[in-house]
Amino acid sequence: METDKVRQAYTSVAELYIDLFGTSQQVDADDLDFIRRHLASRPGRVLDLGCGPGHLTGYLRELGVDAAGIDLVPEFIAHARAAHPGVEFHLGSMERLDVADGSIDGILAWYSLIHLPPPEVDGVLREFRRALAPAGRLVLGVFDAEELGAFDHKVLTAYRWPVDEIAERLGRAGFREIERVRRPASDQHRPLAAVAAIAV
Repeated sequence: METDKVRQAYTSVAELYIDLFGTSQQVDADDLDFIRRHLASRPGRVLDLGCGPGHLTGYLRELGVDAAGIDLVPEFIAHARAAHPGVEFHLGSMERLDVADGSIDGILAWYSLIHLPPPEVDGVLREFRRALAPAGRLVLGVFDAEELGAFDHKVLTAYRWPVDEIAERLGRAGFREIERVRRPASDQHRPLAAVAAIAV
């Protein structure tokens, strides 16, 4: 992934993005429930990768989760630290996590894989698996489609994924899918999907 390009693209719209998506109240209640169901009961550390303004990291902390956020964009990290004092936020890339093997109990990657070119997804999923302890949970949000393909996202080129292909790639990376949900397009959003998987 061209991390500099992604960083620059989101830096240019950071203020607008924070206004539109900067609180958990702006997240669909069903999405929050999915995240809670799979990550709120984790006994150890959970990383919110591509945390943006930190709203979902903050939501997990409110649920009692030992959650920390990581993002490429300095403006997002600065906002997250101000909005959620006492919560840990770091600049970093999900491609190279600065954690020991098997040291994390959960990962949230909520629409943070969408700009990855498909050939790079397998390597990132393997990095997630490296970081996760056995039986650790991974929760992903993606744009849903019947066929894999790029589209013109408002910020930067993004990709839609068939859920079956996401599940297959998760399997190759050392995960087992345990739940998926799909939400059709509406006036407010594109077709969406969420997948929860366990490290095996």
